[in-house]
Formats: sequence, C-alpha cells, structure tokens
Amino acid sequence: MSKTLIRGAKVLGGAPQDVLIDGGVVEAVGQDLSAEGAEVVEAGGKVLLPGLVDLHTHLREPGREDSETVLTGTRAAASGGYTNVFAMANTFPVADTAGVVEQVWRLGQESGYCDVQPIGAVTVGLEGAKLAELGAMHESAAGVTVFSDDGKCVHDAVIMRRALEYVKAFGGVVAQHAQEPRLTEGAQMNEGVVSAELGLGGWPAVAEESIIARDVLLAEHVGSRVHICHLSTAGSVEIVRWAKSRGIDVTAEVTPHHLLLTDELVRSYNPVYKVNPPLRTERDVMALREALADGTIDIVATDHAPHPHEDKDCEWAAAAMGMVGLETALPVVQATMVDTGLLDWAGVADRMSVKPAKIGQATGHGRPVSAGEPANLTLVDTEYRGPVDPAGFASRSRNTPYEGRELPGRVTHTWLRGKATLVDGKLT
Repeated sequence: MSKTLIRGAKVLGGAPQDVLIDGGVVEAVGQDLSAEGAEVVEAGGKVLLPGLVDLHTHLREPGREDSETVLTGTRAAASGGYTNVFAMANTFPVADTAGVVEQVWRLGQESGYCDVQPIGAVTVGLEGAKLAELGAMHESAAGVTVFSDDGKCVHDAVIMRRALEYVKAFGGVVAQHAQEPRLTEGAQMNEGVVSAELGLGGWPAVAEESIIARDVLLAEHVGSRVHICHLSTAGSVEIVRWAKSRGIDVTAEVTPHHLLLTDELVRSYNPVYKVNPPLRTERDVMALREALADGTIDIVATDHAPHPHEDKDCEWAAAAMGMVGLETALPVVQATMVDTGLLDWAGVADRMSVKPAKIGQATGHGRPVSAGEPANLTLVDTEYRGPVDPAGFASRSRNTPYEGRELPGRVTHTWLRGKATLVDGKLT
C-alpha cells in the first residue's frame, strides 16, 4: 500500500499539521513531514477527523434492494465521511439469526467502502413476542454486540428485561426504539399545535418518554446497558439526564434532522418530512442541541432510512416514514452545533466517531489521529457552503428533507485503513 501525506490539515480543528499514512496506519503527525514517493494531499487548512461511525443505519439488504443495498449504502457512507456503520435488523428476512447477520457482514466486507457491523434483532421477526438468537448472533462471524428491533419498540417489559439480562453476559447492549404502540395508533406527526391545526393524528411526546423511563429503570434493576435510539423530546432529555445522575448505564443518540427541523415543516404536507419519531417543536430542538453539547446525549446517529420514489411521492397518510442521512449528517451537525458555538471539532469527533465506536465496540474506529493508530480518517472543507443536490447522492434513494437547502461543510476525502474511498469529493 502506497504512502499518503496529508499536508496542512487541522487535526480536530487545531493548528495545521502534516499526517503521514503508511501501511494502513498513521505513521506520523507533525510539522514539515516528508515521505519519498508518497501521494500528497494538500489539505489547505481543512479539518481532519477520525472516520465517522454511525450506530444507526438502514442498508435495506436483504429484501429491499430497491431502496438501498449494502454496496450503495456504504458508498453513501464513505461520501459522508463514515468508515464504519451499524446496519439495523429490519430487513427481509429480519436479521434475527446468525445466518442473516453473517450475510450482511460479508456483504459489507465485499463492498470495501466502509466497515459494516450488523445489528441483531431483539425478538424473532421484530414481533416482540420471543427473544431472537442473541447469543448465536454474538458468537457468529459477525460478532454482533448491538441488538435492536428498531422500527418497532420492544414494548413488553418482560421481554425487554430478559433481553437486558441476556446481553449482559457478553457485554452487549440493547438499543431501544422508544415508542409505546398504544399511544401512537394512527399517529402521523408530533402531537401539538400544528397537528391540531392540520387535523393529523398526534404522536405524543409521552409515548417516547414513558418507554425510556421504564427501560432505564429496567437497566438499573438488571445492571445492564441500554441505548436509546433517536431521542427526540425535551422530556426524554430530562429522563436520560436523571438516569445518568443515578449511575444507570444508559446512552442516547440524536439524529441530524431532529437537531435542525421542526414540525412546522409538516404544514407543507410534503411526505419528505414524515419520519419516526416525528419532527418535534422548536423547544425540543433547542433542548436536543444543548443535551448533545453537555453530553447528556452521547452521539449523533443518522437513522439513514432510504425509500424508493414511489413510497414518498404520494399522499402524506400513505407515505413511508424516514429520511436518508449519511451524506448530509456532518453538514447538518456543523450548521447546528459548530457554527452555533455549541461544539468544537474535537467535540464533533467525540460525538460522531469516538463514542459511537465505543458503544458499538467497533475495534479500530473512533481512535485518535496519532502515530500507530489505524488510518480511518475523513477530511472536511468546513468553509464550503452550497445547496444540497440529491441527484449527486451515492445512495440509491433520494428522500432527503434538505433538497435545495444551503448547508455548510463538505467531506472531500475519506480513508479506510489508509485506502482512499473518497478523493476530492468523488468515490474511488
């Protein structure tokens, strides 16, 4: 493998330095480095971060290859600066056996654009009635450590308790989609002023908050780890903050779209804004930003949810829920957290690489940009400003809520173990 010299990069947003990559690892970081025969990348003050890690990605394969495949999804990931993604289990068939998670893992190995770690289902068929083969999935070649029925809530308290007890044996974590199903029957958007004015079925905040409250108490009782997927309300923030103050082993994620968008957008009736959990109020958005800044919310996760055109180009009630997010996550985080002064780039690296890698036990990812570490890196032009054009996405789907919206920042280069997967904004 050839050497690469990244010249004049702001490592984690600090003073410009040179970074030398050799043999898949960072060989040196310093001033005025040189390496004979190395390919030189002139960073020109761009920000260099550890490769991003997404703990919540829907790659759709097997079964919904019309929406996304492991190949197209990992190409989208590399375009967004990601070197590792965790693939959710709501595929067809469901990833609830060792065979299916190994299939997804091998497809990730073949793609070559980023590492893919499958997430195993908590229950058989995501039906919430019987625990899936958690131990077999962990012992498989895929080495599953994170389990989730995302898309559905593990609503039965006994099943959730048993899952928490089971994964404790091997240090796994249950990632909960917090949605009490009885409180969200027929729900179409956030319950509040806008839903009342539009006459759309309301999705109350308490449907999320009640499950989080229950599950942090279960985790405390069992002495196990629980992770809260796509936290979206100010009340949920307070519950997680309280749980952490008690020493409960809980982590939480927020999506980029919940950091930026509000339920006011639903007035357009454009199904691109239909998502689970729904877009909330401005008050919720501000609470989520503050919680991400102070560490109550641990990480940013995309909940990249690709859908084919026909599943979104329809009336609101019939539309699928979800948004693509891998290729726009970092620009949205820059707009909402960095440009507002809530986080610096070291903080972004922590929330989008270091901590998600730690939660998911992604060996080799989320590591410092220093000598001897794996060369999983991303280079960001933070001065760039431009409109989002989904026609240029690497994802197979185009259901982005940001089309035409100007966002800051652009990933120009991504390296996976020293191999460039993105160069000058183009996939290799």
